[in-house]
Amino acid sequence: MQRARIPSTGRQQRMSSTYPNAPIGVRVISYLSAKLCPRFQVNRVLWFKCSVLGLTYIAYTCYHMTRKPISVVKSVLHRNCSTVTLPPEFVTPAGGNDPTAPSPLPTDGTWCDYAPFDQPDFNSLLGALDSAFLFSYAIAMFFAGFIAERVSLRYFLALGMAFSGVFCYLFGMAKVYDIHALWYFIAVQALAGMFQTTGWPGVVTIVGRWFGKSKRGLIFGIWNSHTSIGNVLGTLIAAHYVERDWSMSFVVPGFLMGLCGFVMFLFLVERPEIVDCQEKVADYAHQQRGSSAGSSNRRLDESVSDDEYVGNTEQDNASTRSLRGSYYSEINERTPIIGSINRAPSHQDAIGFFGALRIPGVVEFSLSLFFSKLVSYTFLFWLPFYIQHSTSMGAKLSADVSTVFDIGGIVGAIAAGMLSDASSMPATTCTGMLAIAAPLLLIYRCWGSVSLSVNILLLFIVGVTVNGPYALITTSVSAELGQHSSLNGNSKALATVTAIIDGTGSIGAAIGPLLAGMVSGWSNVFYMLVISDVLALVMLLRISSKECSRRNINRRYNVRIE
Repeated sequence: MQRARIPSTGRQQRMSSTYPNAPIGVRVISYLSAKLCPRFQVNRVLWFKCSVLGLTYIAYTCYHMTRKPISVVKSVLHRNCSTVTLPPEFVTPAGGNDPTAPSPLPTDGTWCDYAPFDQPDFNSLLGALDSAFLFSYAIAMFFAGFIAERVSLRYFLALGMAFSGVFCYLFGMAKVYDIHALWYFIAVQALAGMFQTTGWPGVVTIVGRWFGKSKRGLIFGIWNSHTSIGNVLGTLIAAHYVERDWSMSFVVPGFLMGLCGFVMFLFLVERPEIVDCQEKVADYAHQQRGSSAGSSNRRLDESVSDDEYVGNTEQDNASTRSLRGSYYSEINERTPIIGSINRAPSHQDAIGFFGALRIPGVVEFSLSLFFSKLVSYTFLFWLPFYIQHSTSMGAKLSADVSTVFDIGGIVGAIAAGMLSDASSMPATTCTGMLAIAAPLLLIYRCWGSVSLSVNILLLFIVGVTVNGPYALITTSVSAELGQHSSLNGNSKALATVTAIIDGTGSIGAAIGPLLAGMVSGWSNVFYMLVISDVLALVMLLRISSKECSRRNINRRYNVRIE
């Protein structure tokens, strides 16, 4: 079927348009639309943007959903057996007063624990599980970015989700088949960590290809709530089964992960040009920026349009100046622009590791994420266990209360994105939230166990301030640096930059839970978290000071600086 002609004054198109390179699910929907609703028209760009946001949101929600069960199940792998109800096999038989009858009661204080986590050094063993996952994740992340730049991201995500679901399922199968070998748990965790690296470079790159810089902080802040939503879902699912059959705490999330991976394979459109939207996406960015041309705010960074990085490089200086001369003229779909579907894209080489490190700000934000992610992931893997051991709450209630930290993270991510958009000062936004988080961590340690309501209130505020900077750096900042003006329009840098930043942060995420299992006393653990929070702040001071200086210039000359 031939594609409907698009009028030059609009962006609506019939859903009956065919896209030969589109995923099979999109082609099926187009075919059914042609048969059932031949006159139905939609805003094609908006339609695909919403689908990309929704599908990538679901994808990374599932990634975090499968990471969370281990933090909940820890509380039953090793626990205080004196508080556990005896199972039916330990019921005293009739005639129990017979001195010759063997004692039916357990004499071992670890009878309720699951071997090999019934040893005195159980904290170190549980920490080893976290480290196997996180170190594998951190190391593989540096390679994931390079691979993502060179393969289809739809296949990359779909296969990564399928294998992540398989290894989450295999962890739960240890209880079903009575497996107690430590190497099995460590191997499953390490392999799960390796395939989990397919998630972040993939989803950030796809969203970055579809959305420009306008309101990016807010969009990414709302979109990044998938991290916290995934943590909440993973916690609630695991908590539902943990006291009855903890194997199901892994089996159910693993199954859902694999199912959603198949949905990604069917429907995810990884690039605008696959569905002939790249020109329209670029035009929309031109119109958004052209609408504010009459105001006194202009950018000092006169780089080419935000979204023109898709499949194209910048032209020489003369052609660039020519483009800028007509920048604020009326633009429609017949206006010749860089990135037109009628122009053959120029060849681009994927950026190398050291080339990405030379992008201004990559090193500073990577190191800051190292320390801020150390704090966030220590909470992610140890919070339910800490709440249970510092209060009188049971395993299920402790897991439920720990979700408040993730709910606070949703609010923190949105707040950080809005502040960054309003001020154009992402580093300063991060430093402000990190400065508030440091004393709050000590307050939570001292007063969190006073009552349930106080615990929930403090945990929510800590979640806002701890997860806000972490979310901003891994989303909006990473996408911004991946499209930095120094790249000269190279579109094959976003996944690499994202992988470097998140990979560096993941090393901190691996070290934090490991140290939490090795450090003696919860107070010392919180001191470690406060020091890490302060170091994350220090890493951004130089960039923050530059942002403040630019802000002063902005106020003096009424010029917007980005």
